[in-house]
Amino acid sequence: MLLHDTALVYGRYLRQSLRSRFALLFGVLMPLLYLLFFGPLLTDLPLGEQGSSWQVLVPGLLLQLGLFGASFAGFSIIIEKGHGVVERMRVTPVSRLSLLLGRVLRDATVFVFQAVLLVLAAVAMGLRAPLAGVLIGFAFVALLTLSLAALSYALAMRMDTPQSFGPAINALTMPSMLLSGLMLPMTLGPAWLNVLSHLMPFRYLVDAVRDAYVGSYATPHMLYGALVAFGLTTLSVTVGTRVFRTA
Repeated sequence: MLLHDTALVYGRYLRQSLRSRFALLFGVLMPLLYLLFFGPLLTDLPLGEQGSSWQVLVPGLLLQLGLFGASFAGFSIIIEKGHGVVERMRVTPVSRLSLLLGRVLRDATVFVFQAVLLVLAAVAMGLRAPLAGVLIGFAFVALLTLSLAALSYALAMRMDTPQSFGPAINALTMPSMLLSGLMLPMTLGPAWLNVLSHLMPFRYLVDAVRDAYVGSYATPHMLYGALVAFGLTTLSVTVGTRVFRTA
């Protein structure tokens, strides 16, 4: 029944996304702009990492896509609460876990699709990376989306207006972007900033995907990134399910 209920909720929200093709493509616009207008500035710069500048920038943009997109996913549930959709779902026998899983799996599907578009554009601009590394990058985007979307929905269930939700998400996403090295490796900065960045979980995901894009799979970065990604996903889904059951 859990799989059946999850498939029902997933199908409902995926159909909503497919009907809004403009929003589907617009979500990839910000990373694409970074790719087009920021990427060429790094072409001849020594970034202190293995591989080309594209193999440094593109992994960060992929995770930036998941970070900002999934973090703001909770806006939709605030709108649904205002229209009584959430209340009508909660009186059905559908599992509370399914109400969460169906939503976050839809989000993961959408953002992986947008990540594919971003990588195709990067290949056209000069990115060269092993296929296995690219697929690993998509897997990290999916895990990041699952975890952040679950937390976003949980936070949105506790808030009543977008005016209170938006500033809270911005206060969390901006430091995450700046301290995780999404745009440039943190090793290029001063030592204290590099040390501080290790307190940010997303730093380990970025390092792992960058290793994958240069074909280095058996590295400490890959191990730490995988552990952080799976741990964060498990914790986030657990918290989100608890909130959905009690809110």
